[in-house]
Amino acid sequence: MKNVNSHIFEYENLKATTPLLHFNENNDYNEWKQNVRNKLEELLGLPLEKCDADFELEAQTKCDGYINYRFTVQTEKGYYVPCHLLVPDTGKDKYPMTICLSGHGTGMHIALGVAKTEGDQKDLDSWPHRAMGLRAIKDGRAALVIEARNFGESSLEGYGISCTEAGKIAILMGRTIIGERVWDAMRILDVIPEQFPQIDMENIVCTGNSGGGTATYYLACFEERIKYVAPSCAICTYEDSIAAMPHCLCNHVPYIRKYFEMSDLACLIAPRTLVIAAGEKDRIFPIDGTKRNFEEIKRIYKAAGAEDNCALVVGSGGHLNYADHIWEKLSEMGLKS
Repeated sequence: MKNVNSHIFEYENLKATTPLLHFNENNDYNEWKQNVRNKLEELLGLPLEKCDADFELEAQTKCDGYINYRFTVQTEKGYYVPCHLLVPDTGKDKYPMTICLSGHGTGMHIALGVAKTEGDQKDLDSWPHRAMGLRAIKDGRAALVIEARNFGESSLEGYGISCTEAGKIAILMGRTIIGERVWDAMRILDVIPEQFPQIDMENIVCTGNSGGGTATYYLACFEERIKYVAPSCAICTYEDSIAAMPHCLCNHVPYIRKYFEMSDLACLIAPRTLVIAAGEKDRIFPIDGTKRNFEEIKRIYKAAGAEDNCALVVGSGGHLNYADHIWEKLSEMGLKS
């Protein structure tokens, strides 16, 4: 019988295609790594144009055990990113920092443990792990919480998600949502040392779940100030996840599967510490694809001379932020608060 289903045709074509820059142990590793970086930067639409940060501290609030600094940073001319920095109030001169990147949801306030609606409260009651900023404080670390483009305050309505429509426009201009989010985080990190001297810029951790995990992974490819990279429920083969089922447009980068599998990008993180968390029952980042992806990552880390610096931790549930698994493994791998 003739195949007339174009969706199936596209998917089977992807599966049958070997990415042009897929890892090959017989190739020169450093040359390949540079080619990967150059191509990924091009595909994400980076770099964007730098501008004055125009930093503004909007509020400083003393909370239970920490101080909450609310501020904005101009990352592109005319675009400002709302942020919070939570800093422990324990009298130390310096605090290590965790970057907390939120996934699809109503906004960064969830990472702060703040509910703006009954739905938010039910969410936090059911999944307290989503309050990533408070988790960092609990561990004696400062928490940088960034409002991702097209989520929360940065969405079309100022609350919720509007990345599909924004992503369509970005693609028309040769840009990508994930590239813009990477750019925002990098520019925000530039202002932290000057504006917040109490932050220790060594041993920075970056983590997030789902879309936040995706942003964590891509950001770490370019941001070497991040020493510990910990995405949750986001790292899987494109074949088994992004291409295999409906996903938000901000997960899609034009041409990326022509050149890479997701594992290939790990060469831009190695030899830094990479802990990937996954859920045994995650339906949108299936565990089998994640495990295959991680086997490739291990090969890449071995080629980088850092085989012991990557790990996969698996929780027994679904699409959740496995923070306890992550922090236990990071501690085993040398992270100190």
